[in-house]
Amino acid sequence: MKPRRPFRTSRRFAAFLWFHVTSVRDFRRTVAPTEQGRTDYRARAAWTQRHARRLCRIMGWTFETAGTPPAAALYGSNHLGYTDIVMLSAATPVVFVSKAEVRGWPILGALAGCAGTLFLNRERKEDLVTVAEQFAPVAEAGVPVVIFLEGTSSDGSRVLPFRPSLLAPAVAGNWPVAPVGVDYAVSPGSVAEHVAWWGDMEFFPHFLGLLGRDAVHARVAFGKARPAGADRKVLARELHADVVALRATPTLAPGSRPR
Repeated sequence: MKPRRPFRTSRRFAAFLWFHVTSVRDFRRTVAPTEQGRTDYRARAAWTQRHARRLCRIMGWTFETAGTPPAAALYGSNHLGYTDIVMLSAATPVVFVSKAEVRGWPILGALAGCAGTLFLNRERKEDLVTVAEQFAPVAEAGVPVVIFLEGTSSDGSRVLPFRPSLLAPAVAGNWPVAPVGVDYAVSPGSVAEHVAWWGDMEFFPHFLGLLGRDAVHARVAFGKARPAGADRKVLARELHADVVALRATPTLAPGSRPR
């Protein structure tokens, strides 16, 4: 597929490569030296938010928030694709749980590692226990962990059922959990085809297509935190209903500029 607006696409892609170089360099200069053998999740989350907002400015993406990010150990969110990570990070300092394969991805893997991402091998159930053990220091640092509870990404037309197994750490730790709803508007094109990354879409052609869009705008809505309770299946159903209720398609403001 021929990229839309090839000059803009090329310019933004070059800017993204430079963003990668400079953000990793900034991490090594400002975050890594302060950790002294441990992971400072607050510092990493602050670094991630700062550079997520910088990436939005570079790419011409905008975002809005609805509600106030609550104090909770875990945020349960719907998932449309890789842009969710940028928009959620830009909205508030967080740490993500991601599939283990991301660690080895060019550029994105390095950025995810700098951000303090907790990597989960979804093919190994015992890996969930290992990742759950990593939740504790993040929660103690007061940084919410974002889990995409659908377990995959979708076209955004609906919220897929939430996977209760992903909530096991919250139930075991009796941590408060809050719902987050993510939605987009894009011009020109459709969210399902040009923003959401799902199914068998190839990453690079999709990313180039996204770079050529005139406008990409996200709405990140935060709900109230609730106790995890003792039943993760009940918690999954309740969070799913909350996220569905939070969602709303944002409006692209004429002449809007990145925040």
